[in-house]
Amino acid sequence: MGGERIRLPFIDRWEAGRILAERLTGLGLSEPVVLALPRGGLPVGAPVAERLGGVLDVLVTRKIGYPPQPELGVGAIAEGGEPVFDEELMGRLGLSRAALAPVIASERAELRRRVAVYRGDRPLPELRGRDVVVVDDGLATGNTARAGLAAVRAAGPARLVLAVPVGAPETVESMWPAADDVVVPVTPASFQAVGQWYARFGQLTDEDVLEILGRYTPNA
Repeated sequence: MGGERIRLPFIDRWEAGRILAERLTGLGLSEPVVLALPRGGLPVGAPVAERLGGVLDVLVTRKIGYPPQPELGVGAIAEGGEPVFDEELMGRLGLSRAALAPVIASERAELRRRVAVYRGDRPLPELRGRDVVVVDDGLATGNTARAGLAAVRAAGPARLVLAVPVGAPETVESMWPAADDVVVPVTPASFQAVGQWYARFGQLTDEDVLEILGRYTPNA
């Protein structure tokens, strides 16, 4: 599989996850913890965890939006970590971190709510000294993945891998300082949005996340 040409678009996230899993087999990971960014990362991460003999769980992240235009991400935050900011974009917008304090407080609250929904009282698996793979369905700006990697790095893993089926070339290149390995099988030059590389890219619900966790995560 490692040398096969990948046909785009992917059928769906599950197919992308199976292809991604094959690309990860050569890294020699030992019983990794596979942390999927919800919601779209779960159906990608499930076949990865299954193929690598790892443990699947969620790593909850939230985008930090530009207050006048919330859909424009200027940073992100992950559970157990501190906010990560797109300093270049903030500079162009003339935006200070202090101005984002209310947004960050709101996103922290929503992050806590989602952690409770997805994991309840169950803690994250132990990450210190483990191989950890952070998975999502695609890389556009990379803000949420960068926040997730920073949070995991602070937990002291033995090896930290970012694995995503498809991503913008410049974003993929920018992720290398944050991870020990970056595995992205497809980096199209004409990248505009993650969804353009999937034939089926429907929105997932919290119920979908819980159903996948229930099937693939022990004691979920």
